[in-house]
Amino acid sequence: MKRIKVLTWAMWSLACTLTALPGLAADYPAPQEGSWVVRDFRFHTGEVLPELRLHYTTVGAPTGAPVLILHGTTGSGAGMLTPAFAGELFGPGQALDASHYYRILPDGIGTGQSSKPSDGLRARFPQYHYDDMVEAHYRLVTEHLGVRHLRLVLGWSMGGMHTWLWAQKYPDVMDVAVPMASVPTEMSGRNMS
Repeated sequence: MKRIKVLTWAMWSLACTLTALPGLAADYPAPQEGSWVVRDFRFHTGEVLPELRLHYTTVGAPTGAPVLILHGTTGSGAGMLTPAFAGELFGPGQALDASHYYRILPDGIGTGQSSKPSDGLRARFPQYHYDDMVEAHYRLVTEHLGVRHLRLVLGWSMGGMHTWLWAQKYPDVMDVAVPMASVPTEMSGRNMS
């Protein structure tokens, strides 16, 4: 009898949660996805990739104040569209309200739908680190999207490390840098900057 009550309680809780999910949907414009191919991208090692694909997601009209949002190590730009992040920031009256801001959420090299070693080159994929990823995003923003000045660069974890680099390399391209869950120290491996 006790087991039936627990299952009934669990099923009731699940039903309530699923019913509430539509209410958790963020109240902001539908995200738009795109990709851009950078021809002959030169990495810090001097290696050149003939085609570097950079995938990105945008939210809001390009006429809004541009904001660059950078994801963590194993994430993607679209991963920043969760109710806990975008649901708290992108809606009407929120800090990055869609009626005021044009949010750009790129996938880093090696993650999401951007070029990565597992696409086929494996160990022959050029060695890359944060500087290469920041340079690729800078080119995406300025060359492809035509954005000359960002209101904000905000990054989480690895994206926070990228934000530190943006502030150092391109201070005149942004008004504000917000690195979250990161410290401006050198890392090891592919993340070394």
